[in-house]
Amino acid sequence: MDKLAHHEVINLLIQLSVMLIAGRVLAEVARQLKQPSVIGEIFAGILLGPTILGTIDPDAFSFLFPETGPSALVLDGIIQVAVVLLLFIAGLEVDLHIVKQQGKQAIFTSLCSLALPFALGFIFPYLWPEFFGFYHEDKVLVFALFIGTTMAITALPVVARILMDLNVFKSSIGMLIIASAMVNDILGWLIFSVILSMMGTNDGGMSIGSTIALTIGFTLVMLTVGRGLINRSLPWINRKLAWPGGLLSLSLALCFLAAAFTESIGIHAIFGSFILGVALGDSEHLTERAKEILHQFINNIFAPLFFVSIGLYINFIESFNPLLVLAITVIAFSGKITGATIGARLGGFSQYRALAVGFGMNTHGTLEVILGAIALHEGFITNEIFVAIISMVIISIVSSAPLMKYSLKIDREKNPDTPPLF
Repeated sequence: MDKLAHHEVINLLIQLSVMLIAGRVLAEVARQLKQPSVIGEIFAGILLGPTILGTIDPDAFSFLFPETGPSALVLDGIIQVAVVLLLFIAGLEVDLHIVKQQGKQAIFTSLCSLALPFALGFIFPYLWPEFFGFYHEDKVLVFALFIGTTMAITALPVVARILMDLNVFKSSIGMLIIASAMVNDILGWLIFSVILSMMGTNDGGMSIGSTIALTIGFTLVMLTVGRGLINRSLPWINRKLAWPGGLLSLSLALCFLAAAFTESIGIHAIFGSFILGVALGDSEHLTERAKEILHQFINNIFAPLFFVSIGLYINFIESFNPLLVLAITVIAFSGKITGATIGARLGGFSQYRALAVGFGMNTHGTLEVILGAIALHEGFITNEIFVAIISMVIISIVSSAPLMKYSLKIDREKNPDTPPLF
């Protein structure tokens, strides 16, 4: 049986140690600057990768992070597991009851904030693919769909943190943004799962039609029958099995099974883990303490490994194209802010409160990074496009809170008689 050599085990352990330490240090720096930890973790990867370490000391970088070999393969496997777990806890954030409570406001806001940025993100790459560095004429449609989807998704975990920092999480605006972002996540991932099949990543031997049908069927079953079975089983699990060990092990086992199923039908494993997370997180018997344990375990161990890994094999300076970054950022911002603002206005919000919703919904983050990383790993997009997406994500995260705060301030000044947010 093949196994890692002695020096390869040592190399792998050093890789994991360095990535976790660098990720934690820069995540703390980001927190001090009142930014999400993910920004610090991405910069940790840039520091350890060819952009900084590879430029200063190429030999040290090659020794620490070899591009080939058993240790590199094992590290890649760990990163794949990290992505699956990240989408699992993203699914746990989706609360279907909140979506129902917000009613038509959430539907208007989510659909408008999904449709307009998707349309803009589709049109420009479809008409001018060469500008975006895409030269595969037979896959221009798929490429345009990919960019459109990336522009349309709102990063639920990141926007939730921003709303809490602004102390508006439990307000009418906060609940609308959260509910709309949840709908965005589900629809966006469903669309992206289909796009993955069209990229040519379907290794299950199925036709695209069969894959799409199975994907929709899996989603419907998991969010109805599956959700009901999980809800009925959790009280028994909490009562009969060691807590929290039994719940954690079974949750992760189901997560991996769902991920394996969607991977087997030609959809990326992350979709299965995300939908399982939605079904599990919606149960009234999954306590907040159990969710917090899962979040702490994954966010502080596996999440840093993934986000640090983003910068390990890309030179962000060499791949930085200012025009492409500007184009991606303008498309993302204009589509998302305008679409969400229109949706909130249709839902009955005043002008500046609706604009605040638009700025909140414009928060991109974890999911877009994961989408880009998968597409890059599949060789579907270039390093320049990936760097442009990362740059857009960072700009949106940094700007969302100040812009929301400013809009709400203007709203209070212009409409002093308007009922308070809470």
